[in-house]
Amino acid sequence: MPNIKSAKKRVLVIEKKNSLNRSIKAEIKTAVKKLNAAIDAGNAEEANRLLPLTVSVIDSACSKGVIHKNNAANKKSGLAKRVAALNKQ
Repeated sequence: MPNIKSAKKRVLVIEKKNSLNRSIKAEIKTAVKKLNAAIDAGNAEEANRLLPLTVSVIDSACSKGVIHKNNAANKKSGLAKRVAALNKQ
């Protein structure tokens, strides 16, 4: 345990940030799982509806610094590729 006042404050601040970051990451995972479920089910309409929402969640996390911009771009491009393949069928 820290003894210095500033170190104690850092512990509290880091705990708060950690919980916020975890909730944002969980939101990303949930959105991606919903989109992947729609794609796996072959539901093109649902996938096309969920893609912009999922991309928005990923962009939001990226702008907040929770995930790296390259990680966000990789996730978005992979999802877009899967939706495009579904639309071709």
